[in-house]
Amino acid sequence: MVNLINYYKRYGLSMGLMLSGVDEDGPHLYYINTEGSRIKGDMFSVGSGMTYAYGVLDSQYNYDMTLEEAIELGRKAIYHATHRDTGSGGVVRVYHVHKNGWTEKVVGDDVNKLHYEYQAAKGL
Repeated sequence: MVNLINYYKRYGLSMGLMLSGVDEDGPHLYYINTEGSRIKGDMFSVGSGMTYAYGVLDSQYNYDMTLEEAIELGRKAIYHATHRDTGSGGVVRVYHVHKNGWTEKVVGDDVNKLHYEYQAAKGL
């Protein structure tokens, strides 16, 4: 992926992406930017709503989360990014990457419905 990005580096691309996978050493997550830089880490957010997502992730992420807790955190982070950012879409999808491939865990949650679900949970 980095080689492909480097080839098109001076063509005006603007992007940020996350690349994940599992090999014999375990799971890996990378952030790759327009310049072809790659950064390995445990958690990233990309796109125009990333600052809203980071607000949720930074305040609620825990390394020892269960899969269900991680899925719910992903839903909340994506919801906040899409609800507050006018350039983001209106659907939440969450995928679990594991040693046998990947599984779609949240299939197309509508952000408007999540808004009322999360507001009701706050008692609003």
